[in-house]
Amino acid sequence: MSAAKPDVLVVGAGPAGLAAALAARRAGGSVVLLDAAADVGGQFWRHLPPERPAERERLLHHGWERFTALRRALVEDPQCEVVTNGQVWMVERRGGGVPRVHVLEGPADGMDRRRRVFEPGALILATGAAERTLPFPGWDLPGVYTAGAAQALAKSERVAVGRNVLVAGAGPFLLPVAASLLRTGARVAGVLEASRWSRIARGWGARPDDLRRKGPELAGYVRDLARNRVPYRTGSAVVAAHGTDRVEAVTTVRLALDWSPIAGTERRISVDAVCVSHGFVPRAELAVAAGCRTGPDGSVTVDRLGRTTVDGVFAAGELTGVGGSDLALAEGTIAGTAAAGGTPTEGARRARAIHLRFKARLEAAHGIGPGWKQWLTGDTVVCRCEDVTVGDIRGTAAATESRGLRSLKLSTRAGLGPCQGRVCGRTVEELLQGQGLLDGGRTGNRPIAALVRLGELADLEDEE
Repeated sequence: MSAAKPDVLVVGAGPAGLAAALAARRAGGSVVLLDAAADVGGQFWRHLPPERPAERERLLHHGWERFTALRRALVEDPQCEVVTNGQVWMVERRGGGVPRVHVLEGPADGMDRRRRVFEPGALILATGAAERTLPFPGWDLPGVYTAGAAQALAKSERVAVGRNVLVAGAGPFLLPVAASLLRTGARVAGVLEASRWSRIARGWGARPDDLRRKGPELAGYVRDLARNRVPYRTGSAVVAAHGTDRVEAVTTVRLALDWSPIAGTERRISVDAVCVSHGFVPRAELAVAAGCRTGPDGSVTVDRLGRTTVDGVFAAGELTGVGGSDLALAEGTIAGTAAAGGTPTEGARRARAIHLRFKARLEAAHGIGPGWKQWLTGDTVVCRCEDVTVGDIRGTAAATESRGLRSLKLSTRAGLGPCQGRVCGRTVEELLQGQGLLDGGRTGNRPIAALVRLGELADLEDEE
């Protein structure tokens, strides 16, 4: 199979990827923009399918006009190929050159996906981040959703996950999720933020002028909650879900500054769904497969131009650290320009610096505290794919005295199910940190980055 050789290949068509593709075109490079979804926009601009459009879809999104302008510019450009339903399943290192990228194009459940290979002059990874949910007893019950899943259903299907829903976790993302649920007709029983007001104030209080751009967006969410009389409580968390066939109630508790539960503050709330999010972790499996260096939080290490530690490979957006759509747009613009051989403007550099400060304050105000492990019990399921509990993990580590994450995964099967540790990987690592792990972070190492049928692999071998 002959390989396509664009000047720049961009993987991921969210804010960072769209901005990178447009910047690379403006710098004179030919571009291929890849995304596994059926349309561009990523999770931030996830929208209704074209066969079921909304009359005023822009009301569901922030920056909708910017998105439509980016999409139109790229789709109408003959030097930019936009590939949707394009799943990267392997990044192949090539002895010092830019990695070769293997793609299956077509619906994920299709039987006749098209096989494509790319050998770009430069590769930009803009694969975003995955939502992180800390486990608690009962979190595997039907009716417990990630906040992102609830918002995706609200945006792309206009479906509410329940009639009486509680939103809980940490970070400003909880606010648009609650607003999306309200617009789909759900009653939101409350929004619980794990960080206390004192920490939130310290995190966001520095340089308030930098937050002016976020003011109108925040005010809109506050109006939505106030109009619908939705309580917003800080220093609180869901620590258990109850029910037989699905969620019927949750237990909430007040938290100390380190997120440890305060005894005697438990409260039971009747709900039929709960949406939980404790932030995001970078989706770094393609970057790890390409050989890029990552930091302690799993984010890809880049320089001021978005270059990774692998020649010709760039990274932008949430992959380099979670900081919101504005930072992703700025980083994408810089990386796209540099990847095509151009020089980023001073305006793009200045925007990136401003939004990097926003990222730092986000972590300071809402970063996960160590005390959350205290709400776990021995029979709390951690790996839902393989039904592995906290007791299984800790007991195996103690019995084997193993210090290798790989050996502990093989012994317990945590992280070996269909999601390949994407949901539980960071949690397993943190539960085992006291063991002095020798190879922490290996849950992000997935040479085969997506589900591939054996028949598809056989076809690939025949073509070779």
